[in-house]
This record gives sequence, C-alpha cells and structure tokens, in this order.
Amino acid sequence: MTEVTLAVVGGGLRGLTYARRAHATGAGRVVAVAEPDPGRRAAFAAEFGIRPELAYDDWKELAAAGRLADAAVIATHDRLHTDPAVTLADLGYHILLEKPMATDEEESVMIADAAERNGIMLAVCHVLRYTPYTRVVKELLDSGRIGRLVSVQHLEPVGWWHQAHSFVRGHWRRQDTSAPMLLAKACHDIDWLVHLFGRPPVRVSSFGSLSHFRASDRPAEAADRCLDCPLEPSCPYSAPRLYLGCLGDPGSEFWPLSAVTPERTEEAVLDALRTGPYGRCVYACDNDVVDHQEVVMEFEDGATCSFTMSAFTPMEHRRTRLFGTHGYLDGDGLSLRVVDFRTGAEETVRTQDLAGPSAADGHGGGDEGLTDAFLAAVASGDASLLRSDAAESLMTHRVVWAAERAPATPPPSSPSDRRPQKSCCAHGSSAPYGDGSSQAQDSARRRRLGRTWCAEQEGAWCS
Repeated sequence: MTEVTLAVVGGGLRGLTYARRAHATGAGRVVAVAEPDPGRRAAFAAEFGIRPELAYDDWKELAAAGRLADAAVIATHDRLHTDPAVTLADLGYHILLEKPMATDEEESVMIADAAERNGIMLAVCHVLRYTPYTRVVKELLDSGRIGRLVSVQHLEPVGWWHQAHSFVRGHWRRQDTSAPMLLAKACHDIDWLVHLFGRPPVRVSSFGSLSHFRASDRPAEAADRCLDCPLEPSCPYSAPRLYLGCLGDPGSEFWPLSAVTPERTEEAVLDALRTGPYGRCVYACDNDVVDHQEVVMEFEDGATCSFTMSAFTPMEHRRTRLFGTHGYLDGDGLSLRVVDFRTGAEETVRTQDLAGPSAADGHGGGDEGLTDAFLAAVASGDASLLRSDAAESLMTHRVVWAAERAPATPPPSSPSDRRPQKSCCAHGSSAPYGDGSSQAQDSARRRRLGRTWCAEQEGAWCS
C-alpha cells in the first residue's frame, strides 16, 4: 500500500494516538504539525522526525503553506474544529476529524458541505464503529441471527473517576467552553446505535441532569482543594489518589496524567494539584455538564432503543442488550452471549480483542481500526473502506442535538399530566387515549409534557 503523508493539527493525546498508529504500521508518515504549545510541538516534531520549518504554532500557518500532505488529522479542542476543517478541505486534504464534528449544527453543516464541495474523504473519529467487537455485532445482526431487531438497551459507563477527571475538573466540564456532555462524550454511542439499526430514528426524547457534582452536595468539612481536605483519604474522587497512582504505569501516564502535568514525578503531580484545575474539590468546580442522561429513540418500524450515560459506574466497556424476534444478544464490549429462540441454544462469541475501553487503551481497538481504514481509503482512493462519511456523521450528530434539546422543556406541573403518551406527534399514526381524548387534546397534553424531535418534519420539533 502506498504510504500516506499526514499533517497533524493538534499534537495532544488524540493527535499522537493516530500519528503513532500510522507510523507503527508504516501506512502513514507525519510530515507536518501545527501545535500552539511549544513543548508539546517540539516533542511531537522530534518523535516523528518533522523538519523544523514544518512544525507550526498555528494551523493557519500550516494552511498558508499550501497542501503539504495527502491528508490531515484535526485533533484540536472541540470548539476549534470548523475553521481548519473547512480550510484544509478547500486545499484538497482528506481529513480525519476528531469527534464531535463541531459543537453546533451550523458549523457541522459547513464542514460536511466543504467535504462534498471539494470531493475529499472526511472521516469523523467515531471509533466504536471500527472495533472488532462492533464488526461481530453488526455481522450477527445483518445475517439475521436474532431476526428483526425490536429493542436495544445500551449503557455507557463513564466511570466515577473519569467523570471527575474530564467532566468536573477537566476540559469538558462546561457547555459554554466545550460542549454538552452527550455531544462531547456520547456522540460515540448515539452514532454506534444508529449504525447498528442501519437507519436514523424518527423520534428522540431525553432526560438528564447534574445531580451530584455540585455545591449543594459538598460535605461541610470539605476544603476547596484535595491536598488541604481532611476528607480526602475517604473521598471517592480524591485527586492525589488518582494521579499519584498513575506514576509508573505507562498507559496511565499517557492518560489521564498527561492532562495534569507533562512531568512524571511525585513533586510535579503535587504541584499541579496545588495550583491547577485537577486538584480542585469536585464539589467546588465551575462545571455544568450532566452526570447522567437517558436517551430514548424510536425508529420507523416501531423498534426502540434506550441509552443510559452515567458517571456512577466503574470505567468499563459499554454494555448492550439487543432484543430480536428470533434471538437475543448480550454484549460487554469483548464477548457476546447469543440466544437462539428457535432452538434454545446459547453460544458465547468472543471478539479476540482484549484492549480496554479508555483512550489510553485505544478504545477497544477502535483507534487502530479507524486509523488503518482511513489510511487505506486515502491510499487506494476507495471511500467505501470507511464506515461513515461526513453526511452520515452529520445525521447522527443531529440526533444528539435533538436529544440535548429535549430536556429543556419544563416538566409537567401536575400528576394528572403525567399519563403516558401513545404518540408524540400528529405526523405519525396517533391512537386516542383510553379516556377518549381527542387528537387535539392529545396535542395540547403533548405541549405540556415536553417536546420530541420528529424526523418526519426534517428534524423539527413537534408541538
């Protein structure tokens, strides 16, 4: 296979991950980098042998040099994707774009339009599509092993310490500086679930909140920083326990410790916890993203899917149960229990991949699978090697935004308004309530209960 040349915009953890895989396989070679942090930029350039004149401190300087490589990896912060993605697409780069595409729909449309306008391949890093586990699940579903898929239950176990690290103390703690948590963390999951069904949902509802990591849950004796806190030894969210425990473990030093300090010493960790954001009490931060959220989707044929994202778990692989007309799948990210209703037989299918669920572990093999597929697609000119394109990624992002908007409607004010709805919009078949209420009454009740996104109205809200 022809070696693909790469320019990397953003030399942090995600940019390093894709660049290292490309070099390790020999399928790609990094020839340029844009990274504003001088230390990180120098380390990145040294690791990949990038010439000094091709190590830029700003992506605009890289773009001003013209097209330097076959493809670009864009791994900047969430809110800094759009301008480099559109500009580099206009220069003819194929693009591997870290998720999410962008933090709002308008900018994501700009990115998708740029990819189409320039005829380039653009792969959003929905790495779950590329794991060995996903390949097995999809093959079982597409082969009809469990009949028609009727319902799915899916859990994203964020992990108590991961929530504290990334979404309470870390970069993704606030919606106004990053993105809502469902977009920042779980657009992976929504994309994956839509991939399994093979089509978008027609209706989406969601509920969620920040229920624990807030000042009202702070113990009276707690200090503003863990190092000053008498409760730290018994606190499940102790920063010293987490980050000092990373020392000596290469995977944990790569992540999460690299976000806290670039140095690998006890002194450096303690200094960062005294002065930086990662040493703060989880009840005294400026976070506002949710710590748990539920999303419910309905598909055109009546199939349903419920998704739970929760901080209050160990950090593990996703758990999924898939209910079909002829069988049942129960998966833990590594293996699948398959039950055949026709024979009563049970089988355990192992996916032969023991990689862990975190970024340090490569997301269960997804990081490697995505990088390999992208490089192969660029080298061969065969976009079919990618498991989604810009248009499909935009579609699944729109499902996330629909779910994010759904909880904004106030809850019903009285118990009498809480009876279940038989239809959320008048555009589908609407059965009357058991008490004989009319469709007009049904519609009025719907307005009190909240809003549900309707695909039949091209992503509009039904009311």
